Amino acid sequence: MTPTTPATAPTTPDARPLNLADVLEAMADGIPDRAAVHTGDRVWTFAEIDERATRLANHLIGLGVRPGEHVAVHSTNRIEWVDALYGCLKARAVPININYKYLRDELAYLYDNADCVAAIVAPEHVDAVAELAVPSLRHTIVLGDEYDAALAAASTERPVNGRSADDHYVLYTGGTTGYPKGVVWRNEDLLRAALNAARYGAPLDSIDQLVAEAQAVENPMVLLACGPMMHGGSQWILGNGHVAGQTVALFTEPHFDPERILDLVEKAKVVSMTFLGDAMGRPVAEAILAEPDRWDLSSLAAVSNGAAPLSDGVREEIRQALPGRFILDSYGASESGATGSRIDDGSEGGSAAPRFTVTDQVEVFDPDLKPCPVGVDGMLGRSGPVPLGYYKDPVKTAATFKVIDGVRWAIPGDFARREEDGTVTVLGRGSVCINTGGEKVHPEEVEAVLLRHEDVFDAVVVGTPHERWGQQVTALVQRRDGVVLTADDVREHCRSLISNYKVPKTVLFVDQVPRTPVSKVDYPASAALAAQLLG
Repeated sequence: MTPTTPATAPTTPDARPLNLADVLEAMADGIPDRAAVHTGDRVWTFAEIDERATRLANHLIGLGVRPGEHVAVHSTNRIEWVDALYGCLKARAVPININYKYLRDELAYLYDNADCVAAIVAPEHVDAVAELAVPSLRHTIVLGDEYDAALAAASTERPVNGRSADDHYVLYTGGTTGYPKGVVWRNEDLLRAALNAARYGAPLDSIDQLVAEAQAVENPMVLLACGPMMHGGSQWILGNGHVAGQTVALFTEPHFDPERILDLVEKAKVVSMTFLGDAMGRPVAEAILAEPDRWDLSSLAAVSNGAAPLSDGVREEIRQALPGRFILDSYGASESGATGSRIDDGSEGGSAAPRFTVTDQVEVFDPDLKPCPVGVDGMLGRSGPVPLGYYKDPVKTAATFKVIDGVRWAIPGDFARREEDGTVTVLGRGSVCINTGGEKVHPEEVEAVLLRHEDVFDAVVVGTPHERWGQQVTALVQRRDGVVLTADDVREHCRSLISNYKVPKTVLFVDQVPRTPVSKVDYPASAALAAQLLG
């Protein structure tokens, strides 16, 4: 996709476009005093969130930010992240999620690739941005006194600027297997594909319908976004909550802390807590098991998980820590939105690769882009409301977004298998699949098995070169503190659960498994570490 100015469309109170900014404004009018965001030390109503976003939008417009231009949001979680998301959309600008853990070269790439004209930056990152010398960057807005003064001086009059369902929303991927890519969505497609899960995918006919539904709910749920807002999963939790008129608890500590997460669950009376895989799920479960009487978690009805799978070992720990709760698994991608879901009540037993219920918009394709028969592995695809493509990358856009028999599909690169009952088993990312002697091994499956060993705290699996097989399965394993665990122990455990060709040929013990700031396994860093340890 190349930079474009989204089309304009007239906006009237009775015919609002399906735009996330319009959702916020409608909720602020319909349920103004309902809690929209709970940060632990402060509760913000829909009316307050709307006013803050309006002030920011008017400030951006006053700076000369034009419709369709990109504004970097460079900060850890704080209420200003919510301002930025909605404020940019109100101004018809596009918020760009900046990974605050990136170093100079990574930041330079992202700011330049995204063509950011303005940046909303936390004080601790100002120097890093100043060093970049980004040609397109015209304005830097520093959070703190400067930002507060700008909002205080800005108008509270909502901008009337022809906001449209076609206005863009861009989400930069985590870059776990390469440079991050900007996924370009239309607002309406985003609402339908990614922000409608809290309504269980019910028909979305108008924003007035959403407000009427929200007004009819006397006790709205409280959803917790554990992860950073720079990650699409957390932005989408916020959006899902607000599309349904619900409250979102936002974790605003600079670093993930399971005890502080549980403090927020207790204080905000969270109903559904969302993890981004094992790296969040395990520490929270173990904190509860270590001090079972410390927190009142009676409000908590479910644990949700997305972005990275929960292994069976961690899943069992969560069940021990939170008995009687459902585990709600969701599958999706930046390029496909919410694609599948399942409710795990513990009755199905262990499953290394989770099976998801999907709609008729989901298919599994073979290499010739033909639907795979039941039981045959292929690539997962999703049709319906899908993104326009990748920002400024027509080659990758063409590789991921395919027109098949007149229907446009997003095929982001995940291996999957259709089952007899119509569900889909998600096997793992094709880009990290290991080819060992002609056999395909999905690292996620082996990682899940490793994490079922009681002495394994964390693990990642990568392919490393092998003279005979091309690649061998290599595991990086982080042992629990104080345990004695050998490579033979690990391999014996794996042999009892998976085929021999999937069992790691080499087990390397490490102090910590490389992970990205959003808790996903960092496969390039893991492969590099494995290569270094293997000499």
